[in-house]
Amino acid sequence: MSFEQMWRDIAPIGRSASSGGYFRQPWHSADLELRAWFRSAAASRGLEVEEDPFGNLVAWWDGTVGRRVAAEERGGVSRRGAVLTGSHLDSVLDGGAYDGPLGVVSSFAALDLMRDRGIEPTRRLGIAAFVEEEGSRFGLACLGSRLAVGATSWVDAQQLTDRDGVRLGDVVEGPTDGAGSALLEGVETYVELHVEQGRALIDRDAAVGVGSAIWPHGRWRYDIAGRADHAGTTRMEDRADPMLTYAMTALAANKQARLSGQRATFGRIDVRPNGTNAVPSHVTAWLDARAESSETLARLTAAIERQARERAERDGTTVAVTRESVSGEVAFDDVMRDALAARLGDAPVLPTQAGHDAGVLQAAGIASAMLFVRNPSGVSHSPEETAETADCLAGVEALAATLTGLVGR
Repeated sequence: MSFEQMWRDIAPIGRSASSGGYFRQPWHSADLELRAWFRSAAASRGLEVEEDPFGNLVAWWDGTVGRRVAAEERGGVSRRGAVLTGSHLDSVLDGGAYDGPLGVVSSFAALDLMRDRGIEPTRRLGIAAFVEEEGSRFGLACLGSRLAVGATSWVDAQQLTDRDGVRLGDVVEGPTDGAGSALLEGVETYVELHVEQGRALIDRDAAVGVGSAIWPHGRWRYDIAGRADHAGTTRMEDRADPMLTYAMTALAANKQARLSGQRATFGRIDVRPNGTNAVPSHVTAWLDARAESSETLARLTAAIERQARERAERDGTTVAVTRESVSGEVAFDDVMRDALAARLGDAPVLPTQAGHDAGVLQAAGIASAMLFVRNPSGVSHSPEETAETADCLAGVEALAATLTGLVGR
């Protein structure tokens, strides 16, 4: 099945009729439909699908376990030193079509291309679909890959709740024996193709680029407490309004990020009691911050917090800051990076400010690399995110060439 046909098949799944954006939150209907599509795509190619206790999926190129063992005995495909590719299928709320699914669809298309060219793998090759990469339901980005490599424990993760108060442990059974995931056992190499989330490839007039590193990034929760009051009868000077503290903190984040050339965003807030004619009693807001180094990130977030507390003193409110998740800089395997760039005709090498499953696997000791496909809008996490079919096909070619170099003979 062609790349174009697979893309047409999944395009309607989880798409909003009003915005054109996607709602593919983990373990909701659209996500479950995409997981069924993944299994069907694997079955039509004779691939064996394995699922770990957390919902991560891998489709292995070599049929059944029995066939793999027989192949080993005759000196064929090795179960050790496996190569993995793929990405994720979930989306942010009202997100774009390409972030995640492009990597999964391109992986199946690349495998088809390799088979058409008579490539026979000397190592196991798997196509992965990691669950909850965006953190859009349970709040922890790259949750599936973190659980798969043991970077996050199930004891902690099962207590995570979504916006409706549903526990992850009530949605996913998880390991019953206290063990983790064996899904990535034997995997030595991971290559993830992803739509670019920026404009570097547009500026360089290139269809495909190679990732060099992921910026340090994290999420901080701001709990700002004030005093509920009447919006009409309470004089302005008598208020303890947490919304004012939040508003000035959001402006401070914007200013500090602009001054330092980094990234800081308040994209989600919860207001109580959330009434039109009431001064709020409490505002909870989540800060997403990213920077070129861990030291710069620490300075950026400290500056934002300092200004929040200074403003709170003026407003008669209080501020509590909780670090929910922080990931340090991840540099991708330099040998793979340079080899990929050379194999692809000196493709541009560029860092990314977005987190990815590839970063989690690299940090866990699995040599990882990323390929980026040009996004002509430069926009991501939005219905405007897009990629030209010709560039997607160039990405498939690049991924097939990369995987052939890793497993082919």
